[in-house]
Amino acid sequence: MEYADIASLHQVSKIALGTWAIGGWMWGGSDERDAIATIHRAQELGINIIDTAPVYGFGRAEEIVGKALRQMPVSQRPYIATKVGLNWRDGKVYRDSRPARLRKEVDDSLRRLGVDHIDLYFVHWPDHQSDFAEAAQTLESLRAQGKIREIAVSNFQPADMREFLKGAGIAANQLPYNLFERDIEKATLPFCQEHHIPIVAYGALCRGLLSGKMTAERKFTGDDLRRVDPKFQAPRFSHYLAAAEALEALAARLGHSLLGLALRWLLDQPDLACALWGARRPEQLENLPEALGWHLDSENFREIDEILQKHIPDPVGPEFMAPPEERPEDL
Repeated sequence: MEYADIASLHQVSKIALGTWAIGGWMWGGSDERDAIATIHRAQELGINIIDTAPVYGFGRAEEIVGKALRQMPVSQRPYIATKVGLNWRDGKVYRDSRPARLRKEVDDSLRRLGVDHIDLYFVHWPDHQSDFAEAAQTLESLRAQGKIREIAVSNFQPADMREFLKGAGIAANQLPYNLFERDIEKATLPFCQEHHIPIVAYGALCRGLLSGKMTAERKFTGDDLRRVDPKFQAPRFSHYLAAAEALEALAARLGHSLLGLALRWLLDQPDLACALWGARRPEQLENLPEALGWHLDSENFREIDEILQKHIPDPVGPEFMAPPEERPEDL
């Protein structure tokens, strides 16, 4: 395993276990026994940070993570990263970083996780109806109480971070970043570099497009997120599949899989602290070593960029995932 530091969190594995799918919601459900076994297997493979959130299954992912933690010796428990600043009603999610909401959520997360503090606490999405500095100051008070160790943000753009920094420091910014989704390179990544804010990347395999297993015949049903992802709709789906096929050929020439190439590309980014690897079954972690123990060189990076430019004429980002800016007045 490879490791990095995130503020006061030392030797954090550069691959974190992502638990969105473990929550079940928008991923077609999950099996609790499989999920707990996945968390234990991640630990065996050297992953020492678990990323979760209250909204993943509306509390279910945090509860499952908590059950898995209770089965481990305290000394072997991983770092816990979770999130704050979303509210929901009837399956609809809204941004909410008002101080009262932040204080309620941290206590709810601590209870579900069964821990006395959260190591890395992300504001899940910027809430432009709330005051950023006030939210940051509220989180600073929670840190002073010992409920959290480090304050972080997620999906924050430069203007958002600039306001947030008026009330607290930022230990990391969790952002969508992968071979197919690179919008953060335009402005957000340079801002983070300037202010020494490391990146935690989510969506490393771009919801399966970079797994090496996606085909044109694949169908998405129920509440599967990919039903509304523009990348999985014609004609873009064929463009991304063609790019994946070309990237897979490059990976094979290098002696690796497409999955290994996609994750290695992320791990070789200089400002990356860690990348999330989403899994809900233990076997989904078995390919993890394919990304470790080697590096891409400048020629490899050039070839990758040429493949993307050739096959994806109309790239699209992950904007479809953003919850609405407005929330009901009575929420």
